[in-house]
Amino acid sequence: MKLDPVTLAIPFFIISILLEILLSRLGVTKANYEVRDTATSLMMGFFSSIIGAIPAAAIFGVSVWVYKYRLLDIPMVGLLGVGAWAALFLLEDLTYYWFHRLSHERRFWWAAHVNHHTSQHYNLSTALRQTWTGGVSGTWLLWLPLSFIGFPPAMVAIQKGISLVYQYWIHTEVIRRLPGPIEAVFNTPSHHRVHHARNPRYLDANYAGILIIWDRLFGTFIPEDDAEPCRYGTVKNLGDFNLLRVAFHEWIGIGQDLARSRSPREVLGYLFGPPGWSPDGSRDTSHTLKAKWQARQAAQAQASAESAPMAAE
Repeated sequence: MKLDPVTLAIPFFIISILLEILLSRLGVTKANYEVRDTATSLMMGFFSSIIGAIPAAAIFGVSVWVYKYRLLDIPMVGLLGVGAWAALFLLEDLTYYWFHRLSHERRFWWAAHVNHHTSQHYNLSTALRQTWTGGVSGTWLLWLPLSFIGFPPAMVAIQKGISLVYQYWIHTEVIRRLPGPIEAVFNTPSHHRVHHARNPRYLDANYAGILIIWDRLFGTFIPEDDAEPCRYGTVKNLGDFNLLRVAFHEWIGIGQDLARSRSPREVLGYLFGPPGWSPDGSRDTSHTLKAKWQARQAAQAQASAESAPMAAE
Protein backbone atom coordinates (compact mmCIF):
# COMPACT_ATOMS: atom_id res chain seq x y z
CA MET A 1 0.00 0.00 0.00
CA LYS A 2 1.42 3.36 -1.01
CA LEU A 3 1.79 6.26 1.41
CA ASP A 4 -0.89 8.91 0.89
CA PRO A 5 0.24 12.33 2.19
CA VAL A 6 -3.22 13.82 1.62
CA THR A 7 -4.97 11.24 3.82
CA LEU A 8 -2.36 11.71 6.54
CA ALA A 9 -2.88 15.48 6.41
CA ILE A 10 -6.67 15.40 6.92
CA PRO A 11 -6.45 16.03 10.71
CA PHE A 12 -4.20 19.03 9.98
CA PHE A 13 -6.72 20.34 7.43
CA ILE A 14 -9.56 20.18 9.95
CA ILE A 15 -7.63 21.69 12.85
CA SER A 16 -6.15 24.52 10.77
CA ILE A 17 -9.53 25.50 9.29
CA LEU A 18 -11.10 25.62 12.76
CA LEU A 19 -8.13 27.65 14.02
CA GLU A 20 -8.37 30.12 11.13
CA ILE A 21 -12.11 30.57 11.80
CA LEU A 22 -11.50 31.05 15.53
CA LEU A 23 -8.72 33.59 15.06
CA SER A 24 -10.83 35.54 12.58
CA ARG A 25 -13.79 35.58 14.97
CA LEU A 26 -11.50 36.89 17.71
CA GLY A 27 -10.24 39.61 15.37
CA VAL A 28 -6.67 38.35 15.50
CA THR A 29 -6.43 37.67 11.76
CA LYS A 30 -8.31 38.41 8.55
CA ALA A 31 -10.17 35.40 7.19
CA ASN A 32 -13.52 35.65 5.45
CA TYR A 33 -15.77 32.64 5.99
CA GLU A 34 -19.41 32.24 5.00
CA VAL A 35 -21.31 29.21 6.29
CA ARG A 36 -22.84 28.05 3.00
CA ASP A 37 -19.65 28.69 1.06
CA THR A 38 -17.52 26.77 3.55
CA ALA A 39 -20.00 23.89 3.63
CA THR A 40 -19.91 23.73 -0.18
CA SER A 41 -16.11 23.57 -0.19
CA LEU A 42 -16.03 20.82 2.44
CA MET A 43 -18.72 18.76 0.72
CA MET A 44 -17.02 19.14 -2.66
CA GLY A 45 -13.82 17.83 -1.09
CA PHE A 46 -15.58 14.96 0.69
CA PHE A 47 -17.38 13.70 -2.40
CA SER A 48 -14.28 14.26 -4.54
CA SER A 49 -12.39 11.74 -2.42
CA ILE A 50 -15.19 9.20 -2.80
CA ILE A 51 -15.95 9.75 -6.49
CA GLY A 52 -12.27 9.88 -7.38
CA ALA A 53 -11.36 6.59 -5.70
CA ILE A 54 -12.29 4.36 -8.65
CA PRO A 55 -10.56 6.35 -11.41
CA ALA A 56 -7.57 6.85 -9.09
CA ALA A 57 -7.16 3.09 -8.76
CA ALA A 58 -7.45 2.65 -12.54
CA ILE A 59 -4.97 5.46 -13.19
CA PHE A 60 -2.48 3.91 -10.78
CA GLY A 61 -2.92 0.60 -12.60
CA VAL A 62 -2.11 2.27 -15.92
CA SER A 63 0.97 3.84 -14.34
CA VAL A 64 2.12 0.40 -13.17
CA TRP A 65 1.63 -0.95 -16.69
CA VAL A 66 3.67 1.90 -18.21
CA TYR A 67 6.35 1.34 -15.57
CA LYS A 68 6.90 -2.19 -16.90
CA TYR A 69 8.39 -0.60 -20.02
CA ARG A 70 10.52 1.92 -18.13
CA LEU A 71 13.76 3.26 -19.55
CA LEU A 72 15.64 3.28 -16.23
CA ASP A 73 15.54 1.56 -12.85
CA ILE A 74 15.31 4.48 -10.45
CA PRO A 75 15.58 3.65 -6.73
CA MET A 76 13.37 5.13 -4.03
CA VAL A 77 15.83 4.59 -1.17
CA GLY A 78 19.55 4.89 -0.50
CA LEU A 79 21.98 7.56 -1.65
CA LEU A 80 20.80 7.34 -5.24
CA GLY A 81 17.26 7.52 -3.96
CA VAL A 82 17.93 10.98 -2.48
CA GLY A 83 18.95 12.27 -5.88
CA ALA A 84 15.97 10.52 -7.45
CA TRP A 85 13.54 12.24 -5.09
CA ALA A 86 15.15 15.61 -5.85
CA ALA A 87 14.83 14.99 -9.59
CA LEU A 88 11.23 13.82 -9.23
CA PHE A 89 10.39 16.89 -7.14
CA LEU A 90 11.42 19.16 -10.03
CA LEU A 91 9.91 17.04 -12.81
CA GLU A 92 6.59 16.48 -11.04
CA ASP A 93 6.31 20.16 -10.17
CA LEU A 94 6.97 21.10 -13.81
CA THR A 95 4.32 18.58 -14.88
CA TYR A 96 1.88 20.12 -12.44
CA TYR A 97 2.55 23.60 -13.87
CA TRP A 98 1.59 22.48 -17.38
CA PHE A 99 -1.41 20.51 -16.14
CA HIS A 100 -2.61 23.56 -14.24
CA ARG A 101 -2.02 25.90 -17.15
CA LEU A 102 -3.86 23.55 -19.54
CA SER A 103 -6.72 23.37 -17.05
CA HIS A 104 -7.19 27.14 -17.26
CA GLU A 105 -6.46 27.86 -20.89
CA ARG A 106 -8.48 25.10 -22.61
CA ARG A 107 -12.17 24.77 -21.93
CA PHE A 108 -12.48 20.97 -21.83
CA TRP A 109 -10.04 20.76 -18.94
CA TRP A 110 -11.29 23.99 -17.39
CA ALA A 111 -14.65 22.24 -17.01
CA ALA A 112 -13.02 19.74 -14.66
CA HIS A 113 -11.11 22.41 -12.73
CA VAL A 114 -13.43 25.42 -12.58
CA ASN A 115 -15.25 24.28 -9.43
CA HIS A 116 -12.07 24.91 -7.43
CA HIS A 117 -12.38 28.59 -8.38
CA THR A 118 -16.09 29.07 -7.71
CA SER A 119 -15.73 30.28 -4.13
CA GLN A 120 -15.91 34.06 -3.76
CA HIS A 121 -13.98 33.73 -0.50
CA TYR A 122 -10.36 32.81 -0.06
CA ASN A 123 -9.58 30.75 3.00
CA LEU A 124 -8.22 27.34 3.92
CA SER A 125 -11.53 25.62 3.23
CA THR A 126 -11.31 26.80 -0.40
CA ALA A 127 -8.37 24.45 -0.91
CA LEU A 128 -10.69 21.49 -0.30
CA ARG A 129 -13.15 22.51 -3.06
CA GLN A 130 -11.90 19.81 -5.40
CA THR A 131 -13.04 18.39 -8.73
CA TRP A 132 -15.40 15.47 -9.18
CA THR A 133 -14.48 14.94 -12.83
CA GLY A 134 -10.70 15.25 -12.88
CA GLY A 135 -10.23 11.51 -13.30
CA VAL A 136 -12.23 11.39 -16.53
CA SER A 137 -10.76 14.54 -18.07
CA GLY A 138 -7.54 12.73 -18.98
CA THR A 139 -5.02 15.18 -17.52
CA TRP A 140 -3.50 12.30 -15.52
CA LEU A 141 -1.85 11.23 -18.79
CA LEU A 142 0.65 14.06 -18.30
CA TRP A 143 2.24 12.19 -15.38
CA LEU A 144 2.72 8.87 -17.22
CA PRO A 145 6.07 9.89 -18.76
CA LEU A 146 7.51 9.98 -15.23
CA SER A 147 6.74 6.27 -14.81
CA PHE A 148 8.03 5.58 -18.31
CA ILE A 149 11.33 7.27 -17.42
CA GLY A 150 11.62 4.92 -14.46
CA PHE A 151 10.17 6.59 -11.38
CA PRO A 152 8.11 3.97 -9.49
CA PRO A 153 4.37 4.78 -9.63
CA ALA A 154 4.17 4.80 -5.83
CA MET A 155 6.97 7.35 -5.75
CA VAL A 156 5.16 9.57 -8.24
CA ALA A 157 1.90 9.26 -6.29
CA ILE A 158 3.62 10.25 -3.06
CA GLN A 159 5.21 13.31 -4.67
CA LYS A 160 1.85 14.35 -6.15
CA GLY A 161 0.35 14.05 -2.67
CA ILE A 162 3.14 16.15 -1.17
CA SER A 163 2.44 18.84 -3.77
CA LEU A 164 -1.27 18.87 -2.95
CA VAL A 165 -0.60 19.12 0.78
CA TYR A 166 1.82 21.99 0.17
CA GLN A 167 -0.78 23.86 -1.86
CA TYR A 168 -3.32 23.64 0.95
CA TRP A 169 -1.72 26.22 3.23
CA ILE A 170 -1.34 28.88 0.52
CA HIS A 171 -5.14 29.30 0.38
CA THR A 172 -5.25 32.03 3.00
CA GLU A 173 -5.35 35.79 3.43
CA VAL A 174 -3.86 35.54 6.90
CA ILE A 175 -0.29 35.42 5.55
CA ARG A 176 0.46 38.52 3.51
CA ARG A 177 4.09 38.28 2.36
CA LEU A 178 6.99 35.98 3.20
CA PRO A 179 10.70 36.94 3.03
CA GLY A 180 11.87 37.93 -0.45
CA PRO A 181 13.94 34.81 -1.26
CA ILE A 182 10.95 32.59 -0.44
CA GLU A 183 8.58 34.70 -2.55
CA ALA A 184 11.08 34.53 -5.41
CA VAL A 185 11.31 30.73 -5.50
CA PHE A 186 8.20 29.22 -3.92
CA ASN A 187 4.48 29.48 -4.47
CA THR A 188 3.11 31.50 -1.56
CA PRO A 189 -0.28 32.77 -0.36
CA SER A 190 0.39 36.08 -2.10
CA HIS A 191 1.12 34.40 -5.44
CA HIS A 192 -1.82 32.03 -5.15
CA ARG A 193 -4.27 34.79 -4.22
CA VAL A 194 -3.47 36.26 -7.63
CA HIS A 195 -4.19 32.89 -9.22
CA HIS A 196 -7.66 32.79 -7.63
CA ALA A 197 -8.49 36.40 -8.45
CA ARG A 198 -10.98 37.36 -11.14
CA ASN A 199 -9.62 40.88 -11.66
CA PRO A 200 -8.66 41.25 -15.34
CA ARG A 201 -5.14 42.22 -14.25
CA TYR A 202 -4.65 38.86 -12.58
CA LEU A 203 -6.35 36.39 -14.95
CA ASP A 204 -4.51 33.25 -16.07
CA ALA A 205 -1.41 33.66 -13.93
CA ASN A 206 0.65 31.89 -11.28
CA TYR A 207 -0.05 28.25 -12.18
CA ALA A 208 2.69 26.98 -9.86
CA GLY A 209 2.36 23.98 -7.60
CA ILE A 210 5.29 24.37 -5.21
CA LEU A 211 7.84 26.39 -7.20
CA ILE A 212 6.87 29.77 -8.66
CA ILE A 213 10.00 29.64 -10.83
CA TRP A 214 8.04 27.96 -13.64
CA ASP A 215 5.72 30.96 -13.94
CA ARG A 216 8.69 33.30 -13.96
CA LEU A 217 10.38 31.15 -16.61
CA PHE A 218 7.35 30.79 -18.90
CA GLY A 219 6.01 34.33 -18.57
CA THR A 220 2.86 33.67 -16.54
CA PHE A 221 3.93 35.29 -13.28
CA ILE A 222 1.99 38.31 -11.99
CA PRO A 223 2.78 39.76 -8.54
CA GLU A 224 0.04 40.76 -6.14
CA ASP A 225 -0.52 44.50 -6.17
CA ASP A 226 -1.67 45.88 -2.82
CA ALA A 227 -3.25 48.80 -4.69
CA GLU A 228 -5.67 46.36 -6.36
CA PRO A 229 -6.99 43.78 -3.88
CA CYS A 230 -7.90 40.40 -5.29
CA ARG A 231 -11.57 39.72 -5.99
CA TYR A 232 -12.21 36.00 -5.89
CA GLY A 233 -14.35 33.62 -7.90
CA THR A 234 -14.88 33.20 -11.62
CA VAL A 235 -15.47 35.87 -14.25
CA LYS A 236 -19.19 35.00 -14.07
CA ASN A 237 -19.86 33.85 -10.54
CA LEU A 238 -22.43 31.18 -9.73
CA GLY A 239 -25.52 32.44 -7.98
CA ASP A 240 -26.01 29.53 -5.58
CA PHE A 241 -24.30 26.77 -3.61
CA ASN A 242 -25.88 23.77 -5.34
CA LEU A 243 -23.23 21.05 -5.30
CA LEU A 244 -24.28 19.56 -8.63
CA ARG A 245 -24.19 22.95 -10.30
CA VAL A 246 -20.77 23.73 -8.83
CA ALA A 247 -19.43 20.39 -10.04
CA PHE A 248 -21.01 20.20 -13.49
CA HIS A 249 -22.07 23.68 -14.68
CA GLU A 250 -19.25 24.07 -17.20
CA TRP A 251 -19.76 20.58 -18.60
CA ILE A 252 -23.42 21.46 -19.08
CA GLY A 253 -22.41 24.70 -20.76
CA ILE A 254 -20.16 22.79 -23.16
CA GLY A 255 -23.01 20.42 -23.98
CA GLN A 256 -25.34 23.32 -24.73
CA ASP A 257 -22.79 24.97 -26.99
CA LEU A 258 -22.06 21.73 -28.85
CA ALA A 259 -25.79 21.22 -29.43
CA ARG A 260 -25.96 24.46 -31.42
CA SER A 261 -22.64 24.06 -33.21
CA ARG A 262 -22.81 24.40 -36.98
CA SER A 263 -19.39 23.16 -38.07
CA PRO A 264 -16.42 21.05 -36.98
CA ARG A 265 -14.58 24.31 -36.30
CA GLU A 266 -17.22 25.36 -33.80
CA VAL A 267 -17.18 21.94 -32.14
CA LEU A 268 -13.41 22.11 -31.68
CA GLY A 269 -13.58 25.71 -30.54
CA TYR A 270 -16.22 25.05 -27.90
CA LEU A 271 -14.31 22.00 -26.66
CA PHE A 272 -10.68 23.06 -26.82
CA GLY A 273 -10.69 26.80 -27.28
CA PRO A 274 -10.08 29.06 -24.30
CA PRO A 275 -12.97 29.38 -21.83
CA GLY A 276 -15.37 31.95 -23.23
CA TRP A 277 -14.54 31.19 -26.87
CA SER A 278 -17.33 31.80 -29.37
CA PRO A 279 -17.37 31.65 -33.19
CA ASP A 280 -18.13 35.37 -33.58
CA GLY A 281 -16.00 36.56 -30.68
CA SER A 282 -19.05 37.93 -28.85
CA ARG A 283 -18.04 36.34 -25.56
CA ASP A 284 -15.14 37.45 -23.45
CA THR A 285 -12.09 35.26 -22.85
CA SER A 286 -9.29 35.99 -20.41
CA HIS A 287 -7.32 37.45 -23.31
CA THR A 288 -10.04 39.91 -24.32
CA LEU A 289 -10.76 40.88 -20.72
CA LYS A 290 -7.09 41.62 -20.12
CA ALA A 291 -6.89 43.56 -23.42
CA LYS A 292 -9.86 45.72 -22.41
CA TRP A 293 -8.33 46.34 -19.00
CA GLN A 294 -5.00 47.32 -20.57
CA ALA A 295 -6.79 49.68 -22.95
CA ARG A 296 -8.55 51.35 -20.01
CA GLN A 297 -5.26 51.68 -18.16
CA ALA A 298 -3.60 53.26 -21.19
CA ALA A 299 -6.52 55.67 -21.66
CA GLN A 300 -6.39 56.69 -18.01
CA ALA A 301 -2.63 57.18 -18.16
CA GLN A 302 -3.00 59.34 -21.28
CA ALA A 303 -5.76 61.39 -19.70
CA SER A 304 -3.62 61.94 -16.59
CA ALA A 305 -0.64 62.97 -18.72
CA GLU A 306 -2.76 65.45 -20.68
CA SER A 307 -4.32 66.94 -17.56
CA ALA A 308 -0.98 67.38 -15.76
CA PRO A 309 0.22 70.45 -17.81
CA MET A 310 -3.17 72.16 -17.37
CA ALA A 311 -3.04 71.57 -13.62
CA ALA A 312 0.45 73.07 -13.53
CA GLU A 313 -0.80 76.22 -15.30
